[in-house]
Amino acid sequence: MKYEELIKLLKSMENPKNVEGMQRFGIRGGKMLGISVYEIRRIAKDVGKNHSLALKLWESGIHEAMMMSCFMAEPNKVTEELMEKWAKDFESWDIVDQCCSNLFDRTPFAEKKIREWTKREEEFVKRAGFVLMCAKAVHDKGAKDKEFERYFPIMKRESHDERNFVKKAVNWALRTIGKRNIALNKKAIKVAKEIEKMDSKSARWIAKDALRELTNEKTQERLK
Repeated sequence: MKYEELIKLLKSMENPKNVEGMQRFGIRGGKMLGISVYEIRRIAKDVGKNHSLALKLWESGIHEAMMMSCFMAEPNKVTEELMEKWAKDFESWDIVDQCCSNLFDRTPFAEKKIREWTKREEEFVKRAGFVLMCAKAVHDKGAKDKEFERYFPIMKRESHDERNFVKKAVNWALRTIGKRNIALNKKAIKVAKEIEKMDSKSARWIAKDALRELTNEKTQERLK
């Protein structure tokens, strides 16, 4: 399918009512059509991987087309320069999450971006660094525990950030790594208790919410 045909298809699916619902969930950015991520993923799967088409879709400025790019781009063709270019356009948590967990985490630059982006000031770029942590914890089955343990100081460093989409990403990373295995669970619980003692409303929320899941019976039984 050609670029023009895809854009025409997406515009034919526009649903203004859904746009209102998306905005209530903090989704924003570009021209929004109100198409669900499930529909976008389905269309992208039908079209298949097409890196050049993905690049054009991203440049369209249409929210759903940009998200589709995340499913259609080819990880082995993604450069560090492209990652930085797209990161500058991040302005909605849903695109950050799909981009990082379906594309950027599969590149050889993911580890470097975790270290760099979690230090950045921009809310959604910082979030992207933590989403990459989550994606690695889920997808990289062969990674050693020590690779994840080095993320704990980063979480502690950024847990004071009161911005909603940052603190939720720090919390998500802490919970995801803490559910990888029993050893990391114990270490994540220890880190969460340290974060809880910080003089920060955001840190206390991150810690309490994480501890609730990391210590509950269901999580503990699954890990055992």
